[in-house]
Amino acid sequence: MSIQDNLHSIKAKLPENITLVAVSKTKPVSDLMEAYEAGQRIFGENKIQEMTEKWEVMPKDIQWHMIGHVQTNKVKYMAPFVSLIHGVDSLKLLQEINKQAQKNNRIIDCLLQVYIAEEESKFGLDEKELNEIFEFVQDAKNEMNHIRIVGLMGMATFTNNQIQVKKEFSRLKTIFDKYSQLETSNLKLQTLSMGMSGDYALAIECGSTMVRIGSSIFGNRN
Repeated sequence: MSIQDNLHSIKAKLPENITLVAVSKTKPVSDLMEAYEAGQRIFGENKIQEMTEKWEVMPKDIQWHMIGHVQTNKVKYMAPFVSLIHGVDSLKLLQEINKQAQKNNRIIDCLLQVYIAEEESKFGLDEKELNEIFEFVQDAKNEMNHIRIVGLMGMATFTNNQIQVKKEFSRLKTIFDKYSQLETSNLKLQTLSMGMSGDYALAIECGSTMVRIGSSIFGNRN
């Protein structure tokens, strides 16, 4: 099946309220353009340099999502154009995003990454750290006026055990619901990003509003 066929097939299965991020990391611009011609406007990349190179040559109505782990010293390269940063996993990183957004006269939307997996390799905040960030950004004197925390993100353990994956997704949904009453100019949780090619149906069942799908659209990565 072509990229266009794959995309139409997935979109046909997704409920209307679900945002599809086409994970295009490592894929050539020609593949992304095929998805673009089929109507896709949101692409997810995990390396800032690669995302910047694609942004420079591709149509400007695309929303670029940074879905990988972000190093603070690289934020400045994507600050002029990035639409949403998925993996904010420290206050230090959030402060750097705020600083670089201010330099570019922008407000950058962010998701806080919560650690829900049973694997050591995954990044993310525990609930205590999450709480500390919420308190920090709501305090006006900290002047976090150039970021907007619009939701949470999490990655389940890479396992075939669906019961475990469901438990992890459900835990993130519970945390999301717990904080969803918070609302200031720079904080309102509306997006719950969880679920990838292998587990997005289960993630949606557990309350996800945004899924990150790559190989099911573009084929396996090289």
